Parts: sequence; structure tokens; C-alpha cells
Amino acid sequence: VQLQASGGGLAQAGGSLRLSCVASERMSGQSVMAWFRQAPGKERDFVAAVRMNSGSAYYTDSLKGRFSISRDNAKNTVYLQMNSLGPEDTAVYYCAGGRGVITSNIYNDRAYSYWGQGTLVTVSS
Repeated sequence: VQLQASGGGLAQAGGSLRLSCVASERMSGQSVMAWFRQAPGKERDFVAAVRMNSGSAYYTDSLKGRFSISRDNAKNTVYLQMNSLGPEDTAVYYCAGGRGVITSNIYNDRAYSYWGQGTLVTVSS
């Protein structure tokens, strides 16, 4: 499975961006699609994930209310809507996909077999 992320770019503080991630094939069943991000000089962190069958969403606590993940199964696409952006959101955002991911592993990047190339989000103050 190949994942293609897009939608990154430059935003002003307080602005919004929407990232997209298209999978080359359907991610069905217990598949999970997720977003991680890696800021300069930091480790890659979990942002959000969604179960492709049920639409159940999971977020890192600090981003709840600002970020929203959604999916369109017909398009094999996952979106990450990012609002009220701040300079702390500057990072490379990676989409990831995994099959058979159990809930306790959703936040762990090692649970995902497929990764996109990353899209850079830069937020200016």
C-alpha cells in the first residue's frame, strides 16, 4: 500500500490547513489510518487516527478540539483538519496505515506498516 500525503504549506498563527492522505488501495476491516508529526529536533509523535470501518477517531489529548480527523472510504482518503494553528504545530506530518491495529496500539507508530512521504507544515507567528 502506498500513501500519498498532501496539503502542507505555510500558515499564519490562528489559521487552518487541511491535510489529505490517499491510499493506493482500500484500507478495510480493522484498518486504521493515522497522522503523526515530527518537529525539528524532536521525536515523531502521534496526532490522530481513525478506524476506516467505524470512523472512530482517536486524538492526542493536547490537540483535541483543534484537530479533526475524518475519512472517505470511497476515495481511500483520510483528512486532518487543523484549526487555530500555532508555531508549535510546525512539523513534518506523516500519514500512516495499518491493518488489524488494536486500540491499545493506535498511538504507537510501530503498529503501522505503511507510511506516506510526509508533508511540511510551517506556522508563522
